[in-house]
Amino acid sequence: MKTKTILELITLSSSLYFIAKDNHFLDRINELSEKGKDNMNKFMTDSQFDENGNELEFVNRIIAKTHELKEELNEKIEQQVIKFYKKINVAHLDEIKALNEKLEKLDATVALLEARINHLES
Repeated sequence: MKTKTILELITLSSSLYFIAKDNHFLDRINELSEKGKDNMNKFMTDSQFDENGNELEFVNRIIAKTHELKEELNEKIEQQVIKFYKKINVAHLDEIKALNEKLEKLDATVALLEARINHLES
């Protein structure tokens, strides 16, 4: 009887956990949608001007905002990729080239040292 009760309690607690997790997720989606609505309303009411001082049409404002968001997204992606490479400790192509050049210089130095040793031995 005790095992059955423990299993029922575990099942109940896991169900409550998933329900709470789903509610938290839905609350977060609602919060983000409200922020999105507020930002969209602000975007619609604000007027933007071009370099000549003329007010931009709605479509042109959307295009300008799209370009701005694209640049922000590219910057964030680049930052995340750099973090990822650092985290997994993968060498970047530039680092590999620099290390290869350093290795070539060291090989040349070793060859010169060997030549000097051979000259001194003879």
